[in-house]
Amino acid sequence: MSLVDLVMPKLGESIMEATILKWNKKPGDKVEQDETVLEIATDKVDSEVPSTVEGIIDEILFNENDVVPIGTVIARIKTTADQSQTSLHQPSQPQSSKYEYEEAKIVEDIPYVPTGNLPAGQAGMQQAIGNDNKIRFYSPLVLNIAASEGVAMSELENIPGTGQDGRVSKKDILQYIEKKKAKSHEPRATSNENQTQHPVIVFENKEKSENSQLTTHSSQLASYSGNVEIIEMDRMRKMIAKHMVDSKHISAHVTSFSECDVTNMVLWREKMKKEFEKREGEKITFTPLFVEAIVKCIKKYPWLNSSVDGDKIVIKKDINIGMATALPSGNLIVPIIKNADQLNLVGLTRQVNGLANAARNNKLRPDDTNGGTFTLTNVGTFGSIMGTPIINQPQVAIMAMGAIKKRPVVIETEQGDSIAIRHIMYISLSYDHRVIDGALGSTFLNAVSKELENFDSNRSI
Repeated sequence: MSLVDLVMPKLGESIMEATILKWNKKPGDKVEQDETVLEIATDKVDSEVPSTVEGIIDEILFNENDVVPIGTVIARIKTTADQSQTSLHQPSQPQSSKYEYEEAKIVEDIPYVPTGNLPAGQAGMQQAIGNDNKIRFYSPLVLNIAASEGVAMSELENIPGTGQDGRVSKKDILQYIEKKKAKSHEPRATSNENQTQHPVIVFENKEKSENSQLTTHSSQLASYSGNVEIIEMDRMRKMIAKHMVDSKHISAHVTSFSECDVTNMVLWREKMKKEFEKREGEKITFTPLFVEAIVKCIKKYPWLNSSVDGDKIVIKKDINIGMATALPSGNLIVPIIKNADQLNLVGLTRQVNGLANAARNNKLRPDDTNGGTFTLTNVGTFGSIMGTPIINQPQVAIMAMGAIKKRPVVIETEQGDSIAIRHIMYISLSYDHRVIDGALGSTFLNAVSKELENFDSNRSI
């Protein structure tokens, strides 16, 4: 019998760790090749980890809800194959190697200067002097968790660190918060013994501090008046809430609106949808038509396809369109149509349908939600005539399509003005006013509107 290592697989370029949601096997269980061994989750999507060998689960090294760095050995499988101590998916790495090293490198590379003189993106860095006169560094990740959970710096100083040079890692602070919540129902003594053990140098962002106080206050509410039902947010809802609040703090949101007559597009789809499905085996919705128009306009106005890095504007040459998709749970996820500018209408339709079906059936891969450069959300699907969407960071714009309604409108003809029944839709664009001015935002929005209005009703598939 040989032992084969099962490691945490790579789940995308920007993903460095994953949470174990559920073990489908336990030690002693037989596992077939390609059979799911466990379910994992990242901050973007849930996924399954299959076995690439047939054998028996010999050892499970992590528990459910543990956060594990990519490349870490998470289980071992006994197999009769002659591949002793090999690894599944990718070579094994030391448990604290890549993730721990990169988190440490972020800290070491950022100089310590007071807030106000900090370069963009570094205002979250803090350091404190311990009782051994050594400076303790905290990564932005640890500080963000501490702020959102109401962990004071004095508490942070007392958390034993298991990272490099005794640093407090993400795992350390999450374990501390879990223990703290478990004890929250017990009576608390009002003691300040541990409040002054370490002198602390703190340069905080005032806005973050106020938000942290609000979060702490709301989490300490013990009772609610009236007839209420208390529902704990699930993991995805918590992530969505955090991303939305973070985006509002990061970007200066502005939303512009436009009305467009999409009669030609509606009539063309109605005329061609049966032939399209028969020929291509796919149902054509409005979404690929919207994406097609957006891509054409992004090529004319590339700043809408960018991100902000401090005082730099990073214009993306790849056009990767995210499409907000509703899950059966009611939550939203944004799968990405990669290189949308290189796809024709048939290709866009296949991508849209494939990603939407994968999202509804929880079959999205981690890479399916990475790398978006511009996002489209169709609020009209739910009956809304318009919306003010929140930017999907680190992008600078998001477009919302409202419901298409028949309305009487005035149209101009050679014989003069007349009133006709037309298919009208409101579209809106939320954009980051740090880099997209009102003139550019409105110009882009109107360009998309004109693309939709001037749809060629005689085009072929």
